[in-house]
Amino acid sequence: MPSKKGTEPLETYYGLPAEVRFCKKCVISNQRPSSQVEFKNKNVKKHTIAFNEDGVCSACVYNEQKQKICWEERQDKLRDFLAQYRRKDGSYDVIVPSSGGKDSSFTAHKLKTEYGMNPLAVTWSPHIYTDVGWKNFWNLSHTGGVDSVLYTPNGKLHRLLTRLAFENICHPFQPFIHGQKIIGPAMALKHNVPLVFYGENQAEYGNPVEDNIRNTMDYSFFTIDDPLKMIMGGEEVSQIMEHYGFQLKEFTPYIPPSAERLKALDVQVHYLGYYERWDPQEMYYYATENTGFQAAPERSVGTYSKYAEIDDIFIPFHFYTTYIKFGIGRATYDASQEIRNGKITREEGVALVKRYDGEFPQKYLKQFIDYVGITEKRFWEVIDKARSPHLWKKEHGQWKLRHAVYDEGRT
Repeated sequence: MPSKKGTEPLETYYGLPAEVRFCKKCVISNQRPSSQVEFKNKNVKKHTIAFNEDGVCSACVYNEQKQKICWEERQDKLRDFLAQYRRKDGSYDVIVPSSGGKDSSFTAHKLKTEYGMNPLAVTWSPHIYTDVGWKNFWNLSHTGGVDSVLYTPNGKLHRLLTRLAFENICHPFQPFIHGQKIIGPAMALKHNVPLVFYGENQAEYGNPVEDNIRNTMDYSFFTIDDPLKMIMGGEEVSQIMEHYGFQLKEFTPYIPPSAERLKALDVQVHYLGYYERWDPQEMYYYATENTGFQAAPERSVGTYSKYAEIDDIFIPFHFYTTYIKFGIGRATYDASQEIRNGKITREEGVALVKRYDGEFPQKYLKQFIDYVGITEKRFWEVIDKARSPHLWKKEHGQWKLRHAVYDEGRT
């Protein structure tokens, strides 16, 4: 909110809006970044989720637009499109980036069984698999009948990149997200398969609505001109090589394919969510029935659900750091999409956010700090340094959010 008369404006980090607003339909705030881009400089402008004049976020606006789409026509369009790529020699004809989670399991299985394709699911390895995450990865092939590949980068380098990402930009998942982003096109080139299908477009959750006007992903999202200038963990690759003794060849898994190579093969990168109505809970039911997908035995830390993003024990730290940086925790993300899809009411969502958002993943802390090689003291130094003053204040020695959806109007 704006500062009171006679007081200095509160500093904002990450280019976030100074005034905190909450969507009138769901529980997301205008502090949500609308892209995965992370910056080393806290003051670099970052685009955030848009709100219309009625105070409704772009994700809710897009959900309203989805109600008017004729999905049968979209599915017919997809069948016609896939016919151009379907191979008759038994080789793979579509690459599906996959975590073994419900959404990618749905995507791979649907393309194989309903649309007659021969997909290869490709997985960028989690930091440390959960038991249920490993079972779901295994079940996609052994129950779902989908061929899959697990790609595991140099663990020594990945631990370093994870630490740098945490210490520099309080985003320990940045190297993993980078790998997820590029593995589809990279594997398309490796296996000579000119078609890649991701699940949903991020416009489902708040990226610009106009992104969903087209059914393809632009090459600029996952290509780069100079690998040495690529930012990993808030630092250029050339700097990491100089300071830590790695060679460029060790960054091979992280180097995106060039636009020229993708164009030469005419690689097309599509979203299945453009053709199929995307509802994460329905994808869960489908994956459970068709690929042996299992929910976690207990709810995920920081939220009330137990079937989304459950493959990596570091995921709770990803959502905890979004809570610290943007005031948006895992329950906010989950409740927002379930409100949009009619699973819960806004009132129920507000209550769930109040109860679970920002819950700290204490039981995984030792594994996290051991993995990245820092002390617990250093962990909290990074966390507290990442709190934007316009979002956080200290009361009686405890950090508290200045603005929360369950207490709208508090200053």
